[in-house]
Amino acid sequence: MATAIKADERAFFDFGGLGVRWKIDAAEAGRRFAVVHHPMAPRALAAPLHRHTNEDEYSYVLRGRLGALLGDEVVTAEPGTWVFKPRGQWHTFWNAGDEPCEIIEIISPGGFEDFFREVAAAWGDVEQFTAIATKYKLEMDLGSIPGLCERFGLTFPEL
Repeated sequence: MATAIKADERAFFDFGGLGVRWKIDAAEAGRRFAVVHHPMAPRALAAPLHRHTNEDEYSYVLRGRLGALLGDEVVTAEPGTWVFKPRGQWHTFWNAGDEPCEIIEIISPGGFEDFFREVAAAWGDVEQFTAIATKYKLEMDLGSIPGLCERFGLTFPEL
């Protein structure tokens, strides 16, 4: 197993505003956690409103401004800030600025990083996307996208 992972090492996929670079897989961490790096384009919504049944997410802002809706609370996080998204809480996040934003996401327990792999392999197929979300016990409100984009001045790619 690698003891040092360089910035541009490991697989990367761009979901049209949200990137995923896999850093530490669950198998490398005894399934306790996983780590992904998310670069986000300016004013990009990362995901529809959603909630996880099994995972907690911890986002650390490397650069830019991260916006997040956590339940009913809206937060803006600057570099050096952690944002906690506990399982069971409806949430979403986005780049709240006009410059690129980058976060490191710790997912606990690990395994959910494979959700991104499966969605990348099925990119553009909404039916498969919905099936993958169900497999990972992820509730998604696809209907939230237009309202979130309007409310926060964001963009989101066609699914």
